[in-house]
Amino acid sequence: MKVVLAARAAKYLGKISEPAKSRLKAALTNLSRKPMLGDMKKLKGRDGFRLRVGGYRILFFLEHDTVVVSNIAPRGEAYKE
Repeated sequence: MKVVLAARAAKYLGKISEPAKSRLKAALTNLSRKPMLGDMKKLKGRDGFRLRVGGYRILFFLEHDTVVVSNIAPRGEAYKE
């Protein structure tokens, strides 16, 4: 599967420290290989899923053969719109 980052997610990924960035990139690579594997849950009250990577959350949804990452953020900020 192909992984596409929204502008918001790509911008945040560019700002964080290198150790956290490498962990998130590894999670995104695994997401492209097996999208429904890992500490993942369906979101309540809206469409999509969340993947937990330590203190960070990757929010995404599936479109055909593409994983669209809408947001990457720390746990406390990830669900705020």
